[in-house]
Amino acid sequence: MAYEQRIKPDLQFVKDVQAAGGEAVKKCYQCATCSVACPLAPPETPFPRKEMVWAQWGLKDRFEGDIDIWLCHNCQTCSDLCPRGARPGDLISAIRNITYRDLVEPTVIGKWMASPKHLPKLIAIPAVLYLLIWLMTTGFGLPQGEIIYGKLFPGDYTIDPIFGLVALFVAYSFYKGVMKLWTSFDKSIPTTLQIGAKIKKPTLLESLKAVLFDEVATHVKWNDCGNNNTERFKGHLSLFYGFVALAIVTSIVAVSHWGGLIVPFIAPLGHTPMPLWSPVKLLANIGAIALLYGLTMLTRRRINVDPAKSTSSYYDWYLLGVIWVVALTGLGAEIFRLAGVASLGYPTYYLHLVAVFMLFAYLPWSKLGHLVYRTTALVYAHQVGRLPLKREEDKTFMI
Repeated sequence: MAYEQRIKPDLQFVKDVQAAGGEAVKKCYQCATCSVACPLAPPETPFPRKEMVWAQWGLKDRFEGDIDIWLCHNCQTCSDLCPRGARPGDLISAIRNITYRDLVEPTVIGKWMASPKHLPKLIAIPAVLYLLIWLMTTGFGLPQGEIIYGKLFPGDYTIDPIFGLVALFVAYSFYKGVMKLWTSFDKSIPTTLQIGAKIKKPTLLESLKAVLFDEVATHVKWNDCGNNNTERFKGHLSLFYGFVALAIVTSIVAVSHWGGLIVPFIAPLGHTPMPLWSPVKLLANIGAIALLYGLTMLTRRRINVDPAKSTSSYYDWYLLGVIWVVALTGLGAEIFRLAGVASLGYPTYYLHLVAVFMLFAYLPWSKLGHLVYRTTALVYAHQVGRLPLKREEDKTFMI
């Protein structure tokens, strides 16, 4: 039976998509080359062809719960083969950028993240905060004697409480975002009835384990997705494990320091500054080197990308820029401390704290948030069969 469906284009959404990196979307004439070429798109309702027409028509509501914008790994195979130069890969990235902006409250942070004109505001929040701490501790002076950054920014009273609150804020924001995404997927993805196949549907824990160990930990899809993608694969993998190493170091220091108040024998593990031969310090330096290697690979790739096939948005450069500052100021603070140059060491450490705050406090609204949001989407996709599951005889199939 025929029926009518009223379409309500949102012209502002079209403009937002173009401003967020999808400026070539209007060139698409629906030839479907992108969906045919995509190495990751499932054969049933593939992407990104449908996303291209939705964006062209300003159908913002269609993207609410569209899990495919998260399944795309942006290998740019579709953009390389597009006969019109519509850059479907950039369109998917643009939709994700818009999603980061509006997914959780306070959305004003997302709006600030979307435009370089608001960058001074994002910098000012931690810059003023740590300047006030500097004023209260030494009146903007430099401590005398051995360079110990805790003299300027006492960990127990400034760094740990501030970043503890930031961690709670970010965790709560991600929780709200994940719940919102999961609910939107439930509303948008129809239940599929499979007849004639004996299906062992995975539990949530099984899907989470499969995604974390078979995809996130290996980045296998980044390597399998498209051709000539080695540089991108190595860059992302190095960056990922650099962050993992530094997260382990931070956890060891925090747990041993505060836990040492209860279990005294673990307290020395968290005592800083650490000698260079300390295993924890070695892991920190390895993580920093991995960050720099990954950043170099990804920055070089973005500089050398063919603008006719892909462009880098402000979101891309913001994230790379902040991580560059985090890595360089972290290493710089260590080098200046070892060299005994207090006039450079303390200001560099101040900049390091500002950059670290910007990286983590704004995480749910930044491109790096895809580490949580994409993982959520991949887990859901495993649950409903949007991604391959396993038969009892261990043969891959699709629901």
